[in-house]
Amino acid sequence: MKKGIHPEIKDCKVTCACGNTFTCKSTKDEINVEICSECHPFYTGKQSRSSRAGRVDKFNKKYGFTNKEAE
Repeated sequence: MKKGIHPEIKDCKVTCACGNTFTCKSTKDEINVEICSECHPFYTGKQSRSSRAGRVDKFNKKYGFTNKEAE
């Protein structure tokens, strides 16, 4: 690696909108984020499975398909 061209890596304080704070390495001193692993539904287990399958159900209802017709 060439000397003098790389940015300095330092400890960074990350603050989430939910109030959670943690540290990581970055070229910045502070980072503000909207969502983190403490409040994201995927990581907290609060994600509803119906919302994932909802698009298919919505399509089937829109065009009048039933389970018998789809098979």
